[in-house]
Amino acid sequence: MPSLEGKVAIVTGAGRGIGREHALGLARAGAKVVVNDLGGSLAGEGTDSTPAQGVVNEIVALGGQAVASYDDVSDFAAAEHMIGRAVERYGKLDILVNNAGILRDRMLVNMTEEEWDAVIAVHLKGHFAPTRHAAAHWRERSKEGEDVRARVLNTSSPSGVFGNVGQANYGAAKAGIAGFTMIAAQELGRYGVTVNCIAPNARTRMTEVTFGELPKPDEGEFDPLDPANMTPVVVALCADDAQGITGQCFFVWGGSVNVLRPWEAGELLASEGGWDADDLLAQLLERFPEGVAPEGMIAQMGKAGGRSLSVG
Repeated sequence: MPSLEGKVAIVTGAGRGIGREHALGLARAGAKVVVNDLGGSLAGEGTDSTPAQGVVNEIVALGGQAVASYDDVSDFAAAEHMIGRAVERYGKLDILVNNAGILRDRMLVNMTEEEWDAVIAVHLKGHFAPTRHAAAHWRERSKEGEDVRARVLNTSSPSGVFGNVGQANYGAAKAGIAGFTMIAAQELGRYGVTVNCIAPNARTRMTEVTFGELPKPDEGEFDPLDPANMTPVVVALCADDAQGITGQCFFVWGGSVNVLRPWEAGELLASEGGWDADDLLAQLLERFPEGVAPEGMIAQMGKAGGRSLSVG
């Protein structure tokens, strides 16, 4: 395991599931951890300090250092407070793992404005706001001449990179996170910051709502849907040796890690003098004689090496 001794990390949504595993994994690698979790329901309602504090207690029991944070990552000022808490408590921030999220699934024709706004706020703004304030901290350190080796790990989803019926809000936010990752990597590299994201495929509270109870292997067998399978990717990318890896999205399922390709130019249909709509339609029909439809998450995940239907 790479040593993260002396590093300070924040993990959002760290009270349960994948976030909890990230917090524990980073602590085992030697990092001091700010365990952020509002403690709300899966729909983002209510608050509860128990999940975050429980993970802090686990880390302390392992001999590590941790402190709880209950800031709402979708609130710009609260996100700033969370970054400040890490700096005030431990003197700096090195690692930000954006993981917090909620779920309000609905078919598009039935989705309410509030269901759309709430999911976009927690996922997409909830990645922007902490990253924005962390970036300001790292820029200041860089301008002071420090050799910054900071890390941002974002959380996309198979629903965002492959699509999934009934999750227009969630999938759009997760796709936005993948795009945000690439741009943030381009902007923050000058300050010594790498920005990557994972699209995790694991058994969580979210998968139970979306797909029901997913199968578990027999005792002693490898569980490809164990949330802990995601954490080695995060710990590896946080290592100092990973300084050159940035702007990437990794689809993770069990022991499989796919480095996803961003949008590509793809097949070219060219006309030197510009297209007439009738001519273009004829070319498209020749290219797609039987029509074309989105393959959806199941088919795409099969191509990527996955076997399950779960979301991150």
